[in-house]
Amino acid sequence: MKKYGIIGYPLAHSFSLDYFKEKFRKERLEDCEYQAFPIQNISDLSDIIKNNPDLCGLNVTHPHKIGVIYYMDKLDEAAREIDAVNCIKIINNRPVASFFSGELSSMKVRLEGYNTDAYGFEQSLKPLLKRHHQKALILGDGGASRAVAYVLRKLGIEYYIVSRRARNKQVAYQELNADIMAEHLLIINTTPLGTFPETETCAAIPYEFFTQKHLAYDLVYNPTESEFLKRAKAQGAEIKNGLEMLHIQAEKAWEIWNS
Repeated sequence: MKKYGIIGYPLAHSFSLDYFKEKFRKERLEDCEYQAFPIQNISDLSDIIKNNPDLCGLNVTHPHKIGVIYYMDKLDEAAREIDAVNCIKIINNRPVASFFSGELSSMKVRLEGYNTDAYGFEQSLKPLLKRHHQKALILGDGGASRAVAYVLRKLGIEYYIVSRRARNKQVAYQELNADIMAEHLLIINTTPLGTFPETETCAAIPYEFFTQKHLAYDLVYNPTESEFLKRAKAQGAEIKNGLEMLHIQAEKAWEIWNS
């Protein structure tokens, strides 16, 4: 039996858990299992690995995307630059091969860390981009914003991060005005505002300055149309939620685990 899972806390409403269980059912992958491992302390990862010898891969969610890096034997470029891991490939070490390669792990397995958030966001965003989407605003300065910023740099799109306080490369919410909104035609919400059940909340930005040239992208996927997207759409903006991004990154994780 091949086992996969997700670590984080809490895990009451895990997209990955539902997604992979349904994937295994649809594709009749009867030798695969997906399990949630709700852990408050990332140090418990060692016990999870030890107690589940058939474990081949893990998704990583809040609050462990940064702390889990300490346990990785290898990081891909995106995970290294973003400084966050959301996908782990678990490789059982063969003692002789490990000795000669010099890759020895205290957990007797090799853990490779990847960031598929960036991949999912990039693949879902690119088909929507038009020539006038040269500058962007990233709402929120949490972990998700780092993956978005990484992709925008890769695509050559200039950006500002919008947060409560103005700092280097950051502007404060209260500083947004008609001129800034007109210049930045791609606006991405990386905050959890608007997520079920608090669906009436949204970032405090001047929505009246959205236009038909704007693209509003919300990493929130539940509800399908967040308050942020509703207000942008009402001004004529094109909108996109984060559901396709999650599907793409889940399939990327599956590819990584089985490559």
